Amino acid sequence: MRQHLKYVELYANEDNYQTLTYGDTLLIGQELAPLIIPDADDAKAVRFDALMYGIELAYLAGKKFGRYRSDLFKKVRAVAGVANIPEIMAQAELIDKILHTDYFDNAGIGEFEHIRENLRDLMKYIPVEKIVYDTNFEEEILSIDWKESELENDDLKNYKAKAEFYIRQHQDNAVIAKLKGNVPLTGEDVKALEAILWSELGSKEDYEAEYGQKPLGELVREIVGLDMNAAKAAFSEFLNDVSLDSRQIWFVNQIVEYIVHNGVMKDMTVLQEPPFTDQGSVVEIFTDLSVWMNVRRAIDRVNANALAA
Repeated sequence: MRQHLKYVELYANEDNYQTLTYGDTLLIGQELAPLIIPDADDAKAVRFDALMYGIELAYLAGKKFGRYRSDLFKKVRAVAGVANIPEIMAQAELIDKILHTDYFDNAGIGEFEHIRENLRDLMKYIPVEKIVYDTNFEEEILSIDWKESELENDDLKNYKAKAEFYIRQHQDNAVIAKLKGNVPLTGEDVKALEAILWSELGSKEDYEAEYGQKPLGELVREIVGLDMNAAKAAFSEFLNDVSLDSRQIWFVNQIVEYIVHNGVMKDMTVLQEPPFTDQGSVVEIFTDLSVWMNVRRAIDRVNANALAA
C-alpha cells in the first residue's frame, strides 16, 4: 500500500468524491482497486450483486434492462420455489411484491439496493438443475440471434407461480396444515382445496395444464413437504426398533429426510440412487424382506394420507 499512499490519502477524504471526473475513476481503478481484497463470499450472491448493479447502471443511464429484468424474476421465482427455509420465509413479503405487484417496475436505486441486500444471500438455496441434451447435429451452428421482445415477454402472473406461492404462504390453512402434518384428508378437505386451486387462483383447466391429473393433496405435500416430527412418527416403529441394525436404521432415516423435503415418495427408483445406496442396496441392507415390506407399507401410508379418505 505504501507505493500507492498518495492516492490512498487523496481518496480517503470524502470531499474528493463530490465531483469525480473520468480521470478520477481511472486513478481509483488503477491505484486503489487492486489494494482492496474482496471478502470471501458465495459465488451465487456475488453474481446476484453483479445482476443488480447492471440494472442500477442501466437505470441511471436511462437504458432498457429487459434481459436483466427477466433474469432477476427467474432467480426470484426459483428462490420462492424452495420451501421450509427460514431465511427465505423472512423475505416472503419482498418476494411477493416483486413477483405479484408492480413494485419492481416503479422501483428506483433505493429499491434496487433493497432487493440486492435482502435477496443476495438467498441465491445459494436455488437448486442446481442438471439437464442432459441429446444432440445429433450435422450442420454447423453459425450464429444465434436473441430477440429482445421475446426475452421481455415474461408472464409474471401465471397459474403455477400463483398456486405455489399461495400454498407456501398459507401453511396455517387447516387443510394444508393437515397435509404437512400427515393427517389423512377427508372428502370435504379435497373440496376446500378445489375451491382454492380451481376457483380462487384459476380454473381446473389451468391446474391440469400445469400439473395434469396429479391429486391436489399430493401437489400441496410436494410443495410444503412433511413436518419432521410427523415423518419420524410415521416411521417410529422402525427408528425405535432395537432389533434393527445400524444400517437399517440409517436407511429409514434417509427415507424420513427424503419425505420431509419432498412430501411423498411415489417413485421408488430413487432408492436405487445415492444417498440410499451409500451403504448398500435395499436387498443387501434388508436381508429379511418382511422387514422391508413393513417399511414399504409405512411409505405407502404416508403417500395415501395426501389423498382423500
